[in-house]
Amino acid sequence: MPNPSRIRAAVTAAALLSSLVAGCATDSGSGSGDLTKQELDWKDCPAPSPAEGGGGAPSPLPNGGTWQCATLRAPRDWNDPKGDTIGIALIRAKASGDPGKRIGSLIFNFGGPGGSGVTTLPAFGEDYTKLRTRYDLVSFDPRGVGRSDPVECESDAQLDDYFQQDATPDDKAERAQLLERTKKFNGACEKNSKTILPHVRTTDAARDMDLMRQVLGDKQLHYFGISYGTELGGVYAHLFPKHVGRAVFDGVVDPTQNPEESSLGQARGFQLALDNFAEDCTSKIEECPIGDTPQDVKDRIAKLLASLEKKPIPGVFPRELTQTAATNGIAQSLYSKDFWEYLTEGLEQAYDGDGRILMLLSDSMNGRSENGEYSNITAANVAVNCADDKPRYTADYVQQKVPEFRSASPLFGDYLAWGLVSCTNWAVPGAADHPDVSAPGSAPILVVGNTGDPATPYEGARRMVDALGKGVGVELTYKGQGHGAYDSKNKCVQDAVNGYLLDGKVPSADTVCS
Repeated sequence: MPNPSRIRAAVTAAALLSSLVAGCATDSGSGSGDLTKQELDWKDCPAPSPAEGGGGAPSPLPNGGTWQCATLRAPRDWNDPKGDTIGIALIRAKASGDPGKRIGSLIFNFGGPGGSGVTTLPAFGEDYTKLRTRYDLVSFDPRGVGRSDPVECESDAQLDDYFQQDATPDDKAERAQLLERTKKFNGACEKNSKTILPHVRTTDAARDMDLMRQVLGDKQLHYFGISYGTELGGVYAHLFPKHVGRAVFDGVVDPTQNPEESSLGQARGFQLALDNFAEDCTSKIEECPIGDTPQDVKDRIAKLLASLEKKPIPGVFPRELTQTAATNGIAQSLYSKDFWEYLTEGLEQAYDGDGRILMLLSDSMNGRSENGEYSNITAANVAVNCADDKPRYTADYVQQKVPEFRSASPLFGDYLAWGLVSCTNWAVPGAADHPDVSAPGSAPILVVGNTGDPATPYEGARRMVDALGKGVGVELTYKGQGHGAYDSKNKCVQDAVNGYLLDGKVPSADTVCS
């Protein structure tokens, strides 16, 4: 079962194109020479591959330029840097301003783990127009993702079955079914991706970024990390503190927590977001169509989910909206306040027996396109998490913890608790209980926390600042809703982030934006 607390909101894709083209291929090759001396062959980007989520090629840039793609060669195994290589898919938009004022490349990671930066950066490119005046905007598919030697597990039809399973078992038989289905999925990952699975840890991706920095010609890494991208950025800063340039972490992962603590914190975070959604709906002048009071809204949702466990309703034909799919869809809608209207409409329809909108929201979370093809976000997400996270949780242990999770969130508690068994029977041992992000000697890193963030609760920002070390992390608080802060369009947040990235102005510690 995917863990929604570790998955960023997906970018909806329309069409799929399966052909790979020169400049973005991902075949493995033999090691050759000094990889820091390689030259990138930038070409106009093709349409995203199915593993990246499909859809059309990126639209032209506002100034008439185009998005360009290339492939970076990196060691498959960083312990054997002269051995076989893999391709890391890159995308860029060249700086639009005065060439004499160009700072360098600004590398983005949008989270996941498992999200395709090659697909996501163009989708949100307009949000970073100001940053592009002095930077080449660059992103990438991390190893195991999209076009970068993607982790492959199950077929589209098998994934439809996987996501229809009951992810919140109520008895011994249902627990056995969940564990068996998890074992089947994990076994398929090992069978189909055995070569890459040991090499998709966050430390591997961080080393890829330092190679990327050198090949792009930058003395320091300028970086914008969102969600899991903050964990990746923190690991990079730990490994290469002297190479950190201007860096921003937004939607911050708590680096001090193990998977259990992280999931429990996010149960509280999603519950808070649901509370805020219910309060917002019922506080408006117009009548809230899904409840008279905030508690009524939540009670009706709970009643819907209970009924779906016994009797699913039509979703996206021929699939039905199950309790698990509905919970997943609700979680997806809480990633952004902009999605709240879709949640309201989806609940209205579900109460009338139509589960299509909630199913589409769930599909977006799972990386499923309208034509039934899946990106590899789930496969990559599980692979990276299981390679990173040392703990392995048994069904008996999770069962004991369910009441604590349920107390944190009556709606999401069971769902997030049982997600802890995702790494059971995984082929690769996990690296650590939690990442090391201590970065003495690093340049300042701007750490932006959102008080209403469901996926990366606000408390994680302060803990990231503390873990980075004295004089490194600078905290900025945004009193808002949704996952992350910069893309909320809040002027205070954007002015602070832009001021640091463009002009090197570090905001005052503990700055608050609302």
